[in-house]
Amino acid sequence: MGHEPRGPRYAVVLQTGAVNTSTLIVAPTSTSAAPGLLHPKLDMDMDMDMDGTATVVLVEQMTAVDPGRLGEFAGRVDPEEWTDIEHAVKLVLGLL
Repeated sequence: MGHEPRGPRYAVVLQTGAVNTSTLIVAPTSTSAAPGLLHPKLDMDMDMDMDGTATVVLVEQMTAVDPGRLGEFAGRVDPEEWTDIEHAVKLVLGLL
């Protein structure tokens, strides 16, 4: 119910590999949400066979998931995009 993402989708792993836990913190992606301060845009065309559809990270919907729920590795986030994601995470958590 509500505005939670539904169905299979890509997610960005936000948690560092240096922290060994039984879950991973991820943020889902969306092709229907508009880019914005809390929805950093990703260019998924290079790594994925996407058709140019804008993809954003839904940072305010980050959650912990069992790594077994994740599918195949789909690629790495560009450093410039990662800076935008990191900034959005800090905003959501009140660290700025």
